[in-house]
Amino acid sequence: MLRQPLCEPASGIDPGQLARYSRHLTLPGVGEEGQRRIINAKVLIIGAGGLGSPIASYLIAAGVGRIGVLDDDSIELSNLQRQIMHRESDVGRPKVDSVQRLAAEHNSTVVIDPLNQRLSEDNALELFAAYDLVIDGSDNFSTRYLASDAAEITGTPLVWGTLFQFSGQVSVFDPRTGPMLRDIFPEIPDADSVPSCAEGGVFGALCGVVGSVMSTEALKLITGIGLTLSGKLWLYDALAASVRSLEFVADPQRERVVQLGQYQPVACAVEEPCASLGVHELAAMQRDNEVLVVDVRESWERDIIAIPHSIHVPLDRLLAGEHALIPRDAGIIVMVCKSGVRSRKAASHMSRQQTGTGTVYSLDGGTVQWFAEIEGQEIAY
Repeated sequence: MLRQPLCEPASGIDPGQLARYSRHLTLPGVGEEGQRRIINAKVLIIGAGGLGSPIASYLIAAGVGRIGVLDDDSIELSNLQRQIMHRESDVGRPKVDSVQRLAAEHNSTVVIDPLNQRLSEDNALELFAAYDLVIDGSDNFSTRYLASDAAEITGTPLVWGTLFQFSGQVSVFDPRTGPMLRDIFPEIPDADSVPSCAEGGVFGALCGVVGSVMSTEALKLITGIGLTLSGKLWLYDALAASVRSLEFVADPQRERVVQLGQYQPVACAVEEPCASLGVHELAAMQRDNEVLVVDVRESWERDIIAIPHSIHVPLDRLLAGEHALIPRDAGIIVMVCKSGVRSRKAASHMSRQQTGTGTVYSLDGGTVQWFAEIEGQEIAY
């Protein structure tokens, strides 16, 4: 089924491009005109990580004329498990550099705008207005809601996708024709209400599945073919090998977004409040007091690095009631994980149990920040 194409076709196509894109040219509904629309398209990708890698790869291969890639992160060794654009030799370099290299090696006619920065309230509207289409491959709630609001204000179609462990979601938020993110999820969730990829993990190959669907939606929007996922939430469960789609409509009670708001991450609202401290506070406390540091990470994480003299009680065992692993006469207890999410749950749980222990804290920034600021050692996993 043909729909209104997003982009006007380029004025021409040279013989070399005819050969390169011949498999598109023979497709009903795409053809030479559709390929010229792809060549003339300007697409902004938010994120050059797990989703950004397959998205950029397929759009470069398809011949999208100009691709902006927005990401201010540098490559870490742990990225290589799923972020297929990057190489071992790239560790420490900006992620956007990999997109430039990929285009140079695979399709040198594609122009890459490497934007080594983060999407913010200051740049979102200008960036969205400069491209025909935006694809959101970010990994946090604040960026996703900022992207959807900027798309609604500027009238720019947005392809959206998320990952969590073994599952993925994709939708299209097209302000020209359909509902937006706030119509299905009205409020920004707490930042830690769902574990990040670093905390909860992600099945590497899942990124390719979800990223490929997002790329497909983008090319359909550009060429005007088929039905998009506007008004639909596509759900994939890798463990169950199942796919389903939920339909949703615009909320008639929701006021249209006309200006950007505040999108700063919100701290997770745990079941009970818990005290927290920073790494320098812990270091000072250890000099003057007897402090018990309890590491609630998994065993394999401690094999990578662990705060000296900490004891190990995995979070699942602690939540299952194995409090005997922690001495009842401990005066000051500091729960620690990788970055502070799991340790807050552990500290909150221990505070509620009233097991005779003293003050319980959660270490903000966790093991990673401890080694960066106290030991002067950067750890990435």
